[in-house]
Amino acid sequence: MTENPTDPVLSATYAGAGVSIEAGDEAVEKLKPWAANATRPEVLGGIGGFAGLFRLKLDRWREPVLASSTDGVGTKIAVAQAMDVHDTVGVDLVAMVVDDLVVCGAEPLFLQDYIAVGKVEPDKVAALVKGISEGCVQAGCALLGGETAEHPGLMADGAYDLSATGVGVVEADAVLSPERVRPGDVLIGMGSSGLHSNGYSLARHVLLEIGRLNLEGHVEEFGRTLGEEMLEPTRIYAKDCLALVAEAEVRTFAHITGGGLAANLARVIPQGLHATIDRGTWTPQPVFSMIAQRGRVEREEMERTFNLGVGMVAVVAPEEADRALAVLTARHVPCWHLGEVRPAADPDGPRATLIGDHPRF
Repeated sequence: MTENPTDPVLSATYAGAGVSIEAGDEAVEKLKPWAANATRPEVLGGIGGFAGLFRLKLDRWREPVLASSTDGVGTKIAVAQAMDVHDTVGVDLVAMVVDDLVVCGAEPLFLQDYIAVGKVEPDKVAALVKGISEGCVQAGCALLGGETAEHPGLMADGAYDLSATGVGVVEADAVLSPERVRPGDVLIGMGSSGLHSNGYSLARHVLLEIGRLNLEGHVEEFGRTLGEEMLEPTRIYAKDCLALVAEAEVRTFAHITGGGLAANLARVIPQGLHATIDRGTWTPQPVFSMIAQRGRVEREEMERTFNLGVGMVAVVAPEEADRALAVLTARHVPCWHLGEVRPAADPDGPRATLIGDHPRF
């Protein structure tokens, strides 16, 4: 039997394969207003070009150095999907990128996102970009462009993942680095908004699988539902850190993400020095206590998985500590004297450790 190539039953289309160009176009139209909110004067053109254009005004810097960072949101997305709330994880995405940039003192300039979906749902994509736009506004950077890719057969309908790359700029002689850290420097902790965007595989396993808690259920300790607590957006510190650099002598910052407080702080402590973090200076939020208790998670495991209430650490000159605390307090950032940097007793030992106990944790 000879097949007729004009038989409509046998005529394949992109839509028939699972990709809808029309849905993609509709999504772009819905997200345009949100993308337009996150801009800067240096941005040229708008959404729709093959590349985003950003005019770098060289007269503003003496010797500019560009910094870049790429990150995602991780399995926090599973909570967003379960709750059918999609306009908060975009803020998380921006936070993960820009707060890595600011660690070296770089001002975030622009961000480009990548959204992979099993099937384009225009309203959902627009909600995701709404969150990304809000995060960019908080960070003071532009959403310069992005990509939404439909992957039928590779991802299930309704599934999506996010990633983004950001670019920032800093003067060559103002780059913050471990080489600036000195004995006697003070650690200033900045409070997190909760879980942020790390450790969600363990958090979900403990709270939803072991604890069998309902995301829609009200939790007295949180004053809201479990889902609302778990979707609390990551605090964005970029503008606060840059304001601190302008007002006080900051050696460097440490963004507390995957790996926990000690491991991330150790990344900015040079060999020969040691940072001591005093657990007694703050109390982690109730969500961390709940995870530890419900899952019988050991303290060491908690500390290497979660931020435990500390989202960013500034290392400052000792004479600048009070000034740093005043600047951050004026900006409504929870902050406190977290610890100190001293000469290391063992140059080959860990560069950061926690001591003492948390109050009521």
